[in-house]
Amino acid sequence: MIVSVEYLLTCLIVILLPGSGVIYTIAVGVGRGYKAAVAGAIGCTFGIVPAATASVFGLAAIFHTSAIIFIAIKYLGVAYLFYMAWNTLRNDGLLSLNEVVSEKSLVRIAVEGTLLNVLNPKLSLFFLAFLPQFVPMEKAGSIGYMALLAFVFMVMTLLVFLVYGVFAAKARAYVVESPTVVMWMRRLFAGTFAFLGLRLALADR
Repeated sequence: MIVSVEYLLTCLIVILLPGSGVIYTIAVGVGRGYKAAVAGAIGCTFGIVPAATASVFGLAAIFHTSAIIFIAIKYLGVAYLFYMAWNTLRNDGLLSLNEVVSEKSLVRIAVEGTLLNVLNPKLSLFFLAFLPQFVPMEKAGSIGYMALLAFVFMVMTLLVFLVYGVFAAKARAYVVESPTVVMWMRRLFAGTFAFLGLRLALADR
């Protein structure tokens, strides 16, 4: 097998853990339905590309040693997570429960999902520490094999996020029937984004 079973299982565990991408995909699935959930999952997956590329080519090591770059991206990420918290609370925001989703809206959802991961400085450091552990001795130093591992991780991310999104979209019918549930869902997702932003603000390299 080209990629070890241990790598696949570890990837699955990591991806299943609730993070900003999972929360975002579930939120748009509940708020906008299936198409929005798919757009969110694609966006969050695409947002992994810069971090994965940096790790594959060793650029993440340079990023890790540069305090200025790390802090700049870190606080951009913090600001964006707080923005997402505020956006979730708005009536016309992330959980607007709008049944009509235009092509423009889908693009915006995908872009927002992408930015969630692009502006997460911990992601490149995660790949820098994570991928080399699963490179066999005979493949040591192989950019191609590292790229394969990153690609597998991204494919698994997309599939898992799509599952999350589909289940969230299915639950949408039950949510929209109760304004009280909608209100608490908005508070829950907004609180989660705010918590993730605060945790990132307090995180060290």
